[in-house]
Amino acid sequence: MDGRRSLGRRFGWLWAAYAVSAFGTSLSFGAFPLIAVLVLHAGPAAVSALAAAGLAVGAAVAVPLGPWVEFRRKRPVMVAMDLVRFAALLSVPAAYALGALGFVQLLLVSVVVAAADITFTASSGAFLKSLVGPDDLLVANGRFEATNWTTIVIGPPLGGAAIGLFGPVTTLLADAVSYLLSALGIRAIGGGEPRPAPAGTAKGSLLEGWRHILASPVLRPLFFNTVLVNALIMVPVPLLTVLMLGPLGFAPWQYALAFSVPCLGGLLGSRIARPLVARFGQHRVLITSGVLRACWPLGLAFVGPGTAGLVLVMAVELGVITSCAVFNPVFSTHRLEMTPTDRVVRTLSAWSVTGKLTTAALTALWGLLATFTGTREAIAFAGLLLLATPFLLPRRPAAAPDAGQNALPSAAGSP
Repeated sequence: MDGRRSLGRRFGWLWAAYAVSAFGTSLSFGAFPLIAVLVLHAGPAAVSALAAAGLAVGAAVAVPLGPWVEFRRKRPVMVAMDLVRFAALLSVPAAYALGALGFVQLLLVSVVVAAADITFTASSGAFLKSLVGPDDLLVANGRFEATNWTTIVIGPPLGGAAIGLFGPVTTLLADAVSYLLSALGIRAIGGGEPRPAPAGTAKGSLLEGWRHILASPVLRPLFFNTVLVNALIMVPVPLLTVLMLGPLGFAPWQYALAFSVPCLGGLLGSRIARPLVARFGQHRVLITSGVLRACWPLGLAFVGPGTAGLVLVMAVELGVITSCAVFNPVFSTHRLEMTPTDRVVRTLSAWSVTGKLTTAALTALWGLLATFTGTREAIAFAGLLLLATPFLLPRRPAAAPDAGQNALPSAAGSP
């Protein structure tokens, strides 16, 4: 069965490194807004500004890194980005222990982590394409997706309990250590890695990534759809954090539980993605799951206190997460298939930078909107806009890419 197919020892190390860092990230779910609210007593506008500024400046910092990474071996870059995130996150519990933690430091750390996230993700996408064959890409992406949702099921409740027992910065310490372990796992992959083309033989600007996206009749609509959907799903999160932990009176562990239990839908979605593609075809699964993931978030505007409110958040998140867990591995595989190997890093970097800048701008805007209209109204407006995003999905299946464009380079180079 495909679910048990061995993708080799090297993929096993990459998968293990991903799993440990994903667990650390899920353990610290919502850590920055929680620290801002519980320690620094920030309001909706400040929490939204924290999320927005970190994404925006982090994306801007990552712009020159994409072309630089394209022509370098990806594994050392991934290790370096893990170590950068380890050091940045470790500074928060250190400052908190010394009584010196402030809003500016949270902002700076979020910038560094955002830039490192973009660079790592782009590098890992290119590395994965060289590590497994084209027929195994969906299997590999499905395993990453399932791992991600597994860790989110487990991590946030444990993180919420850790916050209650040991304080609000405990989970960031665990997240920092997870990046150190991830760096060790990636270093242990060993073996060969494709030798990138010299920088002088190809266009090095990140603009080449945007040109590739916008020139493609397949990638262009997916680009606009995924950027807007991801942003509109994320912008209510700081507002919902303030609403649930403030006026509605939910405890941190309840807040974490509301977002972790629905991630069981992520396990289901990631497991059925490949069988659905085999039965109905890639395009139909992409469109159907793409439509479904936009239909749920409007319900978050109606959350109330107590058990009923908790159940409502869980139900909405279950629908969103299940749909996204089907969409994401199919989309990620399709994007890699449609991107030439020598442009993968720049394309993924351009995609990620645009997504983070869009999310940052809309998050800041929604923070202001909530100040003037109210938190629920701002959440509802994001949900209404999401209902229009399926019109941006591609109408027709993609034509098969030229074989030469996506041929994998030799992995005979040294690590």
